[in-house]
Amino acid sequence: MKTNNKAFKYLMNMDMIIASLALIILVLITFFGVIMRYFLNSPFVWLQEVQLWCFTWVVFFGGGAAFRSGSHVAIDVLVDRMPLTMKKIVEVCGYLVSMIVLAYLLMHGTNLVKQLLQTGRVTNILHVPYPIVYGAFPLGCVLMMINYTMIMLKSLSNKNVNTKGGE
Repeated sequence: MKTNNKAFKYLMNMDMIIASLALIILVLITFFGVIMRYFLNSPFVWLQEVQLWCFTWVVFFGGGAAFRSGSHVAIDVLVDRMPLTMKKIVEVCGYLVSMIVLAYLLMHGTNLVKQLLQTGRVTNILHVPYPIVYGAFPLGCVLMMINYTMIMLKSLSNKNVNTKGGE
């Protein structure tokens, strides 16, 4: 049973793992690209394509992980001073607005990937199909929706709202 639990934990963190790997690759190839271009005068021709791919995957998979860990940027100065019921109302309103925006992005991201599949477009140098590169867009939106919903349900089931230190 522990193996299933461990496998489930890895599956739940797959977005973080993918975003982390993409970020590591992005930093490494950019560093080596600078060395090759400016010091050895032999730039990588494929560098920009891989950077675009990595950046896209970092943004959308990292966004899903950020929703799960609650690390999206928020300005809580006003909300922290509200009574508990008002905090919950603001949380739910923020959740609903986020879900509407994410659903909109999901719809258009899916249409983009479908269009790229139909046209069969590939990147110019490495010939990677664009749906692989931009598939992170709708997939990331789904992960953000799932993770935010899980966090919201957990938050609403709590009887009290956690307060930040020093208050």
